[in-house]
Amino acid sequence: MIPLLSKDRIVARPGFNRWLIAPAALGIHLCIGSVYAWSLFNPALVKRVGVVTSAADDWSLRSVVWVFTVAIVCLGLSAAVAGKWLERVGPRMVGVVAACCWSGGFLLGGIGITTGQLWLLYLGYGVIGGYGLGLGYVSPVSTLIRWFPDRRGMATGIAIMGFGGGAMLAKPLIGTLLEHYYRAAEYLGRVTDLELITEQGRRMVNLGGRLHEVVVVGGNDVAGMIVPGPEGVYLVGSGSVGVAETFFTLAAIYFVVMMIAAFAYRIPAPDWRPAGWEPPPENSEAMITRHHVDIDEALKTPQFCQLWIVLCFNVTAGIGVLAVAQTMITEIFGSSLPEVVDAGFAATFVLMISLFNMLGRFGWASASDYLGRKLTYFIFFTAGILLYCSIPFFAAQVSQHPDIVWLVLFYAATLLIFTMYGGGFATIPAYLADMFGTRFVGGIHGRLLTAWSTAGLLGPLAITSLREHAVQDAIAALAGKVDPVRFERAFGAGLKDLDALVQAQTVTIAKLMEIVPPGTPDPTPGLYNQTMYLMAALLFIALIANALMRPVDARHHLQQ
Repeated sequence: MIPLLSKDRIVARPGFNRWLIAPAALGIHLCIGSVYAWSLFNPALVKRVGVVTSAADDWSLRSVVWVFTVAIVCLGLSAAVAGKWLERVGPRMVGVVAACCWSGGFLLGGIGITTGQLWLLYLGYGVIGGYGLGLGYVSPVSTLIRWFPDRRGMATGIAIMGFGGGAMLAKPLIGTLLEHYYRAAEYLGRVTDLELITEQGRRMVNLGGRLHEVVVVGGNDVAGMIVPGPEGVYLVGSGSVGVAETFFTLAAIYFVVMMIAAFAYRIPAPDWRPAGWEPPPENSEAMITRHHVDIDEALKTPQFCQLWIVLCFNVTAGIGVLAVAQTMITEIFGSSLPEVVDAGFAATFVLMISLFNMLGRFGWASASDYLGRKLTYFIFFTAGILLYCSIPFFAAQVSQHPDIVWLVLFYAATLLIFTMYGGGFATIPAYLADMFGTRFVGGIHGRLLTAWSTAGLLGPLAITSLREHAVQDAIAALAGKVDPVRFERAFGAGLKDLDALVQAQTVTIAKLMEIVPPGTPDPTPGLYNQTMYLMAALLFIALIANALMRPVDARHHLQQ
């Protein structure tokens, strides 16, 4: 098997059509790009036990978002190591290993969900699957840059467009599988028809002489149900959200597609050039070099550090939103516009993010061939700062004046942000090739992707931590406005037990809003305000790093 995967076996013969490499690159990136659809799993993962709503033993949103974070961190770490290995063994070997890791991660993650072992989900999808992400990410990019030295931006846009579009294809696939495998929890009846007991923050009901844990679905909870059902009491542990079975099915599909794509790889001969093309002359203004810089030498240059900051902060600003996209739009607009923003609308929002992410990767990367990389990133950061700062304004307006116009403006701003988020990913390999040459661009790109690992840690950490603090503050503020007698009647315990009730997920913002005095503003739309301002500040730092970019000093060039 090893000789079949070797680099020597995939050197293209004279006359090979270089455009045949594009489908192979897209195939692998479309599969691993489904990581951007992770937020589609969140509603099911946080209801793994309760099914209709979160139960006391269900995983928190923060804990499942961190699975995505671990996957992105491992992506960057594996890409940093695999870059040099890729130069030695070739893209077919790397692609096959990526297929085994990515599909194997889904398989092990599904076992973790079935058994309730969160650490297995982290190990499977997060670590093993994350290493598959990194290996699968670098192999198509470096291959296409070598086949298209005359169109570097377009070439990287083709490959990385697939990664951005992976979630677009994954959305209907994941949605269909979750719906197919979903089994509703047992409905016991309305709250008024049953005698509920509260023990250590949990709601219980006596069935056949034994206490069974239940969850209560109120009017504000119906919009968050995976499959809408009646208000009332449901038995915990009955039914299934279908997420484990979905993981197993995806493992098989992705393995087959990625293996086919890996065996379709070819690389050009060392002295190959496109017919009639000659390398352009040195252009200090556009910062396109004809020289090459070794992988290890590139790390010593200030340009590598600047590009690392550019990529890291651009990704941090978007990746946190990606991790919670479906939950975020539901929380900001679900209470104000419940007839519009339901579970289906939120899932479609994830699909549209993926579509515009994909279009931005190809469109902006291709445009950078004409605009220049430095100007392209200047546009990303200046526009991004304004757009991130606009989101808290839209959230505040829809809370005070529920109108669909604020949803439309939010939608437009978010989608524009993600065209530039995707464009930043797709343009960075061409930026590297301009600065350091093409000979070692695969390895240098792999090292630079440690910025993605860092961003994968910072983005979700920022958005989940700031949201968590905002939720705690909101619950405390709302509880202070509730009539204590009405509170005890609703939850079976007094305000003194608030912490335990919140810990058991018995008390939430949505449930408190049902018993607060009329006219009390819902704090949910503002849960993400601090995060958006932080992201704008990070983009400002990246803007400065890009503005200071200069050509690489000649002392770093490889001596021929």
